[in-house]
Amino acid sequence: MATKVTRDRLFFAFEPKLDPAVSVRQGEAVLLETHDCFEGQIQKPQDLVDKLDWNHVNPATGPVYIEGAKPGDVLRVDLLEVKVGQQASMVTIPGEGALGDVITRMETAILKVEGDHILFKDRIRIPKKPMIGVIGVAPESGSVPNGTPGPHGGNLDCTLMCEGNSAYFTVGVEGALFGAGDFHAAMGDGEIVVCGAEISGELHFKAQVVDLKGLPTPFVETPEVVATIYSAPTIDEASNGVIHHMAQFLTDFAKIPLNDAGMLMSLVGQLKFCQVVDPLKTVRFEFPKWVLAEYGFKMR
Repeated sequence: MATKVTRDRLFFAFEPKLDPAVSVRQGEAVLLETHDCFEGQIQKPQDLVDKLDWNHVNPATGPVYIEGAKPGDVLRVDLLEVKVGQQASMVTIPGEGALGDVITRMETAILKVEGDHILFKDRIRIPKKPMIGVIGVAPESGSVPNGTPGPHGGNLDCTLMCEGNSAYFTVGVEGALFGAGDFHAAMGDGEIVVCGAEISGELHFKAQVVDLKGLPTPFVETPEVVATIYSAPTIDEASNGVIHHMAQFLTDFAKIPLNDAGMLMSLVGQLKFCQVVDPLKTVRFEFPKWVLAEYGFKMR
């Protein structure tokens, strides 16, 4: 049976001095219950963002203390199952997001979950694809609000953070202090209006330290690809950072010569946006695992 952390165990910033909600062994099954990014404050179309208590936005559940995880270690978090609730919400906010300069009307939309789809305005049935917006570990120092992404993780809004994949983070403090929240029933790359289909949910995961010290994190692995993730003040800076992190991974870990790595990145790599609307912009670079296998490399 999994160790359960209920959604009342919340925190709003990743920081070293957080009190753990629970302590677990490496490889132990854990179940996190999460609120949506509004902590349940939006339930109907009349609930607009100008009425929100902004001190209760972007909660994460936890943190979870992983026994034996030490600063500098690389923690692999296996996302075994990501479940979402039955109702999601979306908002538009004048002045916010990539279209904030032209959106003038504040609006809230409530989206029902019907089986494997979400229903948009009783018109469009969109495939449900649950993913995790906020996920990470405590940084070595300082306090990072959950709404801000960074090297520790945080509000990455990466659509690859979903069931069946593995996320990798460099441990900043003893026990890692892992947490997650801000689930989406569906979200497109970019998160254009500062939200996906915001929804509560449950994450079933296992975490353990792996022998990949120096891995450029945050990092994510799917059955088909590996991806570096990088956040920076501008898209240009984020793109430059994520490209160099992938080159570092390919040369240092897969032992591919730099020139070959660069050419392969041009041939089969994919540079993609995660989100372009947060205080820092987040970009990922995907690289196929079948090419890594040709060089005899496999993630541990």
